[in-house]
Amino acid sequence: MNNVISVKAGEEVVKKQDKVVEWYLIQEGSVVRKFAFEQVVMRKNSIIGILDGDWYKSDYVANEDTKLIVIPGKDANDLHKILAEHENFRPIFLRTAIEQRHQMLCLYASLRKKTNLLHSVVEELYEEYRSTCGKMLLDEQEFSHIEAFEAINMKHRVENWEISNSNCLVREYLRDYMQLMIRDDSLCVGAIMEASAQMIRVTNGITEMVHYLQYNKDILFSDTRDDIFHLFFDLAVQLSKKKQDIANVKGRMTYVTDVMKNLGIYDEKQIKEAEGICEGYDFEKASEGRINITKEDCTAFIMEYAGYDTEVIRHFKGLLESYRSLPDMLSTDDEARKLRKEISNIFYEVYEKAFMRSVEELLRPSPILLMFFNFGVMDVQMAGEENANALYNLTDSLGRFQSEHVFTIYEWLKCIYRGEKEPCRNEFDQDFNAYLLELKRQGDITEQQMTEMKQDTKKKVEFEINNMFKLANRVTYGRVTTFCPVIMEEDFINTVERMAVTEERIENAINKVRRVDYSALYHDVLFSDPEKGINQEWIKKEILPDVILMPNAGVRAQMWQEASGVKSDTPARFIFPIFTAADVDEMMVETIGRYRWEICRKVQGVYWNDISEKSLTAEYCDYIQFYRKNSELSADTKEKIKIALARARNSYREVFVKDYQAWMKYESQGSFRLTKVARNILAKYCPFAKEIRDGLLSNPQYQAVFRKVDIDNQKREQRLVSLYNKYEAAGGEITPELKENLRFCKL
Repeated sequence: MNNVISVKAGEEVVKKQDKVVEWYLIQEGSVVRKFAFEQVVMRKNSIIGILDGDWYKSDYVANEDTKLIVIPGKDANDLHKILAEHENFRPIFLRTAIEQRHQMLCLYASLRKKTNLLHSVVEELYEEYRSTCGKMLLDEQEFSHIEAFEAINMKHRVENWEISNSNCLVREYLRDYMQLMIRDDSLCVGAIMEASAQMIRVTNGITEMVHYLQYNKDILFSDTRDDIFHLFFDLAVQLSKKKQDIANVKGRMTYVTDVMKNLGIYDEKQIKEAEGICEGYDFEKASEGRINITKEDCTAFIMEYAGYDTEVIRHFKGLLESYRSLPDMLSTDDEARKLRKEISNIFYEVYEKAFMRSVEELLRPSPILLMFFNFGVMDVQMAGEENANALYNLTDSLGRFQSEHVFTIYEWLKCIYRGEKEPCRNEFDQDFNAYLLELKRQGDITEQQMTEMKQDTKKKVEFEINNMFKLANRVTYGRVTTFCPVIMEEDFINTVERMAVTEERIENAINKVRRVDYSALYHDVLFSDPEKGINQEWIKKEILPDVILMPNAGVRAQMWQEASGVKSDTPARFIFPIFTAADVDEMMVETIGRYRWEICRKVQGVYWNDISEKSLTAEYCDYIQFYRKNSELSADTKEKIKIALARARNSYREVFVKDYQAWMKYESQGSFRLTKVARNILAKYCPFAKEIRDGLLSNPQYQAVFRKVDIDNQKREQRLVSLYNKYEAAGGEITPELKENLRFCKL
């Protein structure tokens, strides 16, 4: 309990998505908990992580130079041990749990007022706008955004009595309540864990409201001008041209600006723009303030931006029109196939040229370009007017598709252009440097050219577009023979919003896997400090994958690379469609199943299927290769394996992936789907989290193998404790990576 760490102002304490494996009590200073545009300041004696659950639900950043006491705990059992050993911690832990819960309930109440305010103001002003148009005989502008706008439907609701209860407890009866609860460990732990369970629900509710406000804020004011504010702007323009009084309309625009300030979700630039229009704009000389995407010639706009002349633009628009005119655009006949091929070739040429101009200009692209770069929209009629409007509005919320590990294809290519990421390997399994080496070997480039191209990020982007992007876009779509990169109305079998694969959906899907297959994303990383007694120690480190979202409405995900580079301790690369009607959770399980196979192959090298070198792939290959001779398998079981192999086209990996899906979905619930041999292999190399293992221990099918997992973990933990003690005695520092390695034994 005496482990104290210091964190400087602005440094990250923990990141969102990090696993909660220990808590941090603030001894000095303060820490900010961040929720997009909202934040909560945690001060002395607050405990980071105690009310988060399995994973941190937000980023925690030091607000000033801060000292933290590291507490080795993550659940009720750990809490019980801590309070039993340190009675003086009871009031501190209980008070901070109650006060932190209250702090979050206050934030919840504030956000609930903001979501209600946004909804009521938009509804009120839109009705007023329509009424004014009717009374004044003015043209009413189309505003499709309003059709999908609804009040928030909370999944994680907090009732008014909960907030009132917390207010009353904190303000009136906290001392009395604490005196009662700290008398007994069980009472104290129970009160803290009740607060934790409630806090998790409150935090989920806060996240819901933050996403609601982020997604819907552009209906009031947006950079695209497709909003309530600019509806009244248009009224002011029309009235000014008719020499009529606009004081009333300007008053409503000022009201919108005041609401924007109260909501606190708009950036300063937007508020200043709105204020500037309200205070000194010449409406008599103004043109229409809004863009109607359904009337825009997106194809021409994008291609002109990319530098194409009128003749080429006319030719491409003719191709799109011919394609739209087909009786069946999903046909596989020659005419449809040739049109798709020519459209595809031009699409990627345009994409590359437009992308290069956008990154060189260093300006935020227009909404029409952002629709193209992120969603594959080139033609409103192809996408369908309703979808086009929804996608246009979505360009104000692109942050929902981005995080530290989630990228739209446009953001991914920008990372490569800036040198922050390296391109993916091509279909010949060559990275960019190996590709250049092959060009040099063939005599296509000189040594000097190769050296120059290695540093040329434009060439890297070109390589990524021509190799990963073109192929991954087709593969994730799912129906490769009918794929067209220009997004089509037929691809959307549900609304754009419901099909959107946001970073939240990706994050939740990964976390669901981590809760069951806890070791899925852990890599072996080499640690060495010979001067202090550790020459070579392989430690476990969890490395989340990079997920790249392709601009299509598809049905498949792909495990593109098991690691980013030559080393296995780099993030894997998963590819998902940016819109899907499929189950993202199931797509993620399948993708991680393939990742488990491929990362094992990479680590094992040439021995990946050598049974003398025990590994997941070696044992599974041995099981499938010799299943006919396996006396543990019945005749019926052997027939099922034969059928499974045929369906997988004799791919051992694909048979394993199907077994992994059954392992995660059914076997984790105690429902048998696998053969005894497959079950034992998966239990050995893909063991369930301890809580699930403990729940299945009473079942004879799992007892032996799970007990062995626990025994092996205990032995490894004992060895590491001894190693770490010697390392510390020699002057070594137990880093966060070493702590994580030790905690891995308890997962």
